[in-house]
Amino acid sequence: MFARTVRMQLKPNSATQFTQVIERDVIPLLRKQQGFKDEMEAVGISLWELKENADAYHRGAYPEVLKAMAGVVEGTPQVQASEVSNSTWHKIAAR
Repeated sequence: MFARTVRMQLKPNSATQFTQVIERDVIPLLRKQQGFKDEMEAVGISLWELKENADAYHRGAYPEVLKAMAGVVEGTPQVQASEVSNSTWHKIAAR
């Protein structure tokens, strides 16, 4: 499994709108992406079967996410990707 972490600074007083954009625009888009497993909204961690799936999303649909979030995010979100070594939720054993 592979994880992408996105960090962003919300604009002042935009938390409610941010949540609405996530629920209305981002989650449905993520669910259409091959290999997508889950989204943890509080920190923006999305889980993917393979790095290649996450990379394809980043090149393809992620720009749409950025457009959808433009009204509630200040600056450019910082994306960090990492291999998931252990998860009890998805029953991934440590290597």
